[in-house]
Amino acid sequence: MPSAVPAVLTPWRWPHFTPDELRCRCGCGRIDMAPDFLDRLERLRAAFDRPLTVSSGYRCPAHNANPLVSHTGECGPHTTGRAVDIRIGRGDAYALNALAPALGFTGIGFAQKGDARFIHLDDLPDAPDQPRPTVWSY
Repeated sequence: MPSAVPAVLTPWRWPHFTPDELRCRCGCGRIDMAPDFLDRLERLRAAFDRPLTVSSGYRCPAHNANPLVSHTGECGPHTTGRAVDIRIGRGDAYALNALAPALGFTGIGFAQKGDARFIHLDDLPDAPDQPRPTVWSY
């Protein structure tokens, strides 16, 4: 059974997203998302003016370390609560990419082949081994 929403996230104030879609998918039930990141995501949704479907939100370190889930190990962007993957493709991905940097997203990754099309969004700071802003493809 999923754990309750952490006190820092209650009351829930992000009307276009649910705790369940942002929760870790491994079954641990954690949803350690950063509230200011969720505020940024909500502003993006309002500016985009269309639904945004989260395919991956928070990931606990153990889940993120699974090579079938991520190649970033126990310390990847999703483990910080400052990253999501949005299921979106083609023209909508292009439109979302036009909005995201202006709203403070600093990491944008594209997977636009096959059935699992998504865009990764995060707002991580610049770091020596991760210069920001940056864009990449999967």
